[in-house]
Amino acid sequence: MNDLERLQGTWTQSRFEENGVIDPPDVHGGNGAITTIEGNTFAVRLDDGELLLAGRFILDASTTPRSITWIDSMGDDAGKLLPASYELDGDSFVFIAGDEGMPRPVEFVTSPGLTLRGFVRRSAP
Repeated sequence: MNDLERLQGTWTQSRFEENGVIDPPDVHGGNGAITTIEGNTFAVRLDDGELLLAGRFILDASTTPRSITWIDSMGDDAGKLLPASYELDGDSFVFIAGDEGMPRPVEFVTSPGLTLRGFVRRSAP
């Protein structure tokens, strides 16, 4: 099974860091927000179903660390190519993303312009 196949499904955010700060206010839902991945698209919702963010992504598992480029379809970053790296291990998914135009981050530590999100696979009800 390749990484794209392994990412399919529903994930709950369990970790958030931005600009070097752990658990700052999060306009995209914060810990507990639900991310659904279908094909190469994603949607982030609150428990009540409110859509907070959506878009698509491009994976490249051949790089070290593995690369993902996020392309939001709504919000402040709509249409921007956000370079990121990711780790996918069983039911755990973590990525660190930079702002558009930044080099792809290769360490999973935040500093200005970098956002890190961690997820756990959500069990079916």
